[in-house]
Amino acid sequence: MPFPETRRVIYKRNPLDEVICQLRFPPILKIDKELPADFQDRVRRSFPNYAEKGEWKLQFPAELEGQIPSEIMSQALQSTATKNYEFKSEDGSWKINLTRTFVGLTTSNYHRWEEFTEMLALPMSALLEFYPPEHFTRIGLRYVNIIRRSRLEMPDRPWSALIKPHILGILAAPEIGESVRNFESQYEVGLSDGEGGVRIRTGFVQASDNEEICYKIDNDFFAGKRLEVGQVATNKLNFLNSRSGRLFRWAITDALHEAMEPDEV
Repeated sequence: MPFPETRRVIYKRNPLDEVICQLRFPPILKIDKELPADFQDRVRRSFPNYAEKGEWKLQFPAELEGQIPSEIMSQALQSTATKNYEFKSEDGSWKINLTRTFVGLTTSNYHRWEEFTEMLALPMSALLEFYPPEHFTRIGLRYVNIIRRSRLEMPDRPWSALIKPHILGILAAPEIGESVRNFESQYEVGLSDGEGGVRIRTGFVQASDNEEICYKIDNDFFAGKRLEVGQVATNKLNFLNSRSGRLFRWAITDALHEAMEPDEV
């Protein structure tokens, strides 16, 4: 609990648009100080494409905007930037991000948890060898599902036939549901371990290649206490992953579940 147990399945018509894992740790300044050449060598076979980005967190009082010379602004930004090293797979569907406070893995081509953890082992082993943190301060595991009715051959089915009422909210009301043009909701729910939680965000989104309105279920799981590096962190990730499947099944109807063609694992 709070989400009931369910049999694990893999959907042939996978609704996952993106899966993100992020492991945060106390700042390691060495990551900003030098190029991560050894880290790159460890992951380069699977993640050959490299880019370096910057994350800026510089704010000035509103009354000073437009009064600071551009050259001074540029120097200030450079001095406050946090380096974000990015390593991508050849097809761009997998990505590692490394900064002085976290390592992350993102994919737009998720199939099953075992494959994801196998890919995650690459940046994890490189981090532990070259920049070993004392502990993790937060572990996050996020699943972004996009329900697209046209791809399920259900273009005219109401959302109330696909998503459970406790997730739909006002959309579940028959007299108004199909008239709603836009909405979003957000909840934060504690997990059964008493430590972790999940932020559930739902709402309408537009398909990237046409004007179809789709339904997003964005489940962002997290564990926020001090977590020892190694098996403790691995166990916590497995726990969060198991709850993700329970939550998604709890959110959808049997009709949608069957339309996505589940295979039991």
